[in-house]
Amino acid sequence: MGMQIEIRANARRRGFSIIEIMIAMAIIGVLATVAIPKYAVYQLKTKSAEAKTNLGGIRTSQEAYYGEYGVFVAANPEPALIPGANRAGFDAVGSDFQALGWQPEGNVFFSYGVAINADGTAYTADAGADIDADGVAQFWAYAKPEGGGALVPAAVGCNVGAITGNDVEPCDPAAGQSVF
Repeated sequence: MGMQIEIRANARRRGFSIIEIMIAMAIIGVLATVAIPKYAVYQLKTKSAEAKTNLGGIRTSQEAYYGEYGVFVAANPEPALIPGANRAGFDAVGSDFQALGWQPEGNVFFSYGVAINADGTAYTADAGADIDADGVAQFWAYAKPEGGGALVPAAVGCNVGAITGNDVEPCDPAAGQSVF
């Protein structure tokens, strides 16, 4: 008889109680509220890495061009307008970047430009984008200073007074630009 009671007790318990389901849903909800914002920041960091990589490529192309011709090349911003949260087309063939021999692969989140000094011996390559679509653009730059250390004003919108010119770096993060 004791054995039959035990079997019946186990036979009744075949699913989850409403309390157990609610606890599981609460745990999932808490995890989602933590994970979703972290994921969004991760996406923005990944998109910002494009600028750092491409500015490094422009730097390499400029140094190679300078080695061959003795001057750096200016390039008007391409795309002409700073893109928003979506990628924009980069027209290397119709841009000044064609002379430099540099172009990114595919569409870009950032607008890229290069400004040179009067004698072509110094330049600033910069990039700008509003990848989080908040109306505030972020800018990155690399600058090759003039002999006296002066930096060439940027083509896209970087505040060159906020950079050192030693590496690809954000322009003026204190001004509220998104620098992750």
